[in-house]
Amino acid sequence: MATPTQDWTNEQLLSDAVSKKDIVTFLHLNASHDFLVEYKLTGKLTTVVKNAKKDSLVDAYNSLFTRQAFRGADEPSEEEIMAAKNAAPVVEKKEEVTTEVAPPKFTKVVLKKGDKQGYPRKGSQVAVFYTGYFDDGTVFDSNDNARKKNPLRFKVGVGHVIAGWDEAMLSMSRGEKAKITIEPEHAYGRKGVPDAKVPIPPNSRLTFDVELVSFD
Repeated sequence: MATPTQDWTNEQLLSDAVSKKDIVTFLHLNASHDFLVEYKLTGKLTTVVKNAKKDSLVDAYNSLFTRQAFRGADEPSEEEIMAAKNAAPVVEKKEEVTTEVAPPKFTKVVLKKGDKQGYPRKGSQVAVFYTGYFDDGTVFDSNDNARKKNPLRFKVGVGHVIAGWDEAMLSMSRGEKAKITIEPEHAYGRKGVPDAKVPIPPNSRLTFDVELVSFD
């Protein structure tokens, strides 16, 4: 980088022939960053021009040549520094982490609300009427024909029934009727129930209409 020449005289610098913008632009292009910091001339050109006094700029201009405080060939100009600061930040791309979400053990549609006060707890003995059917509507099991006489009774939450039932019963209040759909892995899974009166094929999704009659 060639050394700049001192083209303006003091008389020209102090006159209207040379504006504050002219001086600041010259200093930004030619003075070292340390020199600009010392004279508080860093920053956007328009801001520096607005805030600087003409006589201070003239002093800085003359001092630059006296001290030979020019920027090096490899040193960026103030404009280049400001452009780099204003550039959009580089955002490091984070590796996306995929979290597998297990399907719910059951889905429930309430057909009739219960008392919303009494809910079974793990280990409670519940009494229920139910009808179970496949996706195509075929009924595979039911005790609804024994209504009011012989509800199914079991302890809930302790593995006496399929996992989907254990979970679903805990969400029902006394007197509630609901349609409960259970995914295969929380019903009879890959084995199914081949020896049932109506065989349950492997990997069958099951739906039950259930009424929670009572529990203790």
